[in-house]
Amino acid sequence: MTGFTASPKLLKGGLVVLAPGGGTVRRQIALQYNPDTLSRTYQVQGTGGDASGGNARAQPFRLKGPAIETIKLDAEIDATDQLADPDAHANAVAFGIAPQLAVLEALVNPSVDELLDIASQADNGTLEILPPEAPLVLFVWSKNRIAPVRVAEFSIVEEAFDPALNPIRAKVSLGLHVMSTDDLGFSHRGGTIFINYLRTRETLAGLTGSASLASLGLTSLP
Repeated sequence: MTGFTASPKLLKGGLVVLAPGGGTVRRQIALQYNPDTLSRTYQVQGTGGDASGGNARAQPFRLKGPAIETIKLDAEIDATDQLADPDAHANAVAFGIAPQLAVLEALVNPSVDELLDIASQADNGTLEILPPEAPLVLFVWSKNRIAPVRVAEFSIVEEAFDPALNPIRAKVSLGLHVMSTDDLGFSHRGGTIFINYLRTRETLAGLTGSASLASLGLTSLP
């Protein structure tokens, strides 16, 4: 596995990068330190439930698709432990944490080969150039939370440097847009993974049971 570090031994959150279309696994990225907080926001996709004006009659509220979920987290990357044992971590000595940052930067940039291919098509007179499909990225936060995502926001704050100006400590902020069947369709592997993600949430919801009316201070409904 390619990650930010191999220790300590505990379950880590991270990202899995698959080939476009959801083919073979290209890379696994484990967070060096799990963030203390992870925020999730939902934009509900619904219609109806209100009157549009005048004497218009309100329509019943209907959910027309999965809510648009956004996940935000801050990850810390630090080479201090590796630099304490330089003989075992030659890359950290030579480059600091630049390789780990480059792995994340690759999530938001096409490859050089892809850019050169687009330039070649343009030089050959291709009128409409369709960019290649990006790799499928999965956000993994335990076995119960695996979702297809695209990186919507990404920032790096480099906080310390070695004498050669290689970054040795940084904070990375990630904003991830969960891609649903609205984005990918049902036949795409990412769409299948999203359905499994949603099904897992439904299963977990079923484990809570149901509160009684009495617990809400009611004996019956109106």
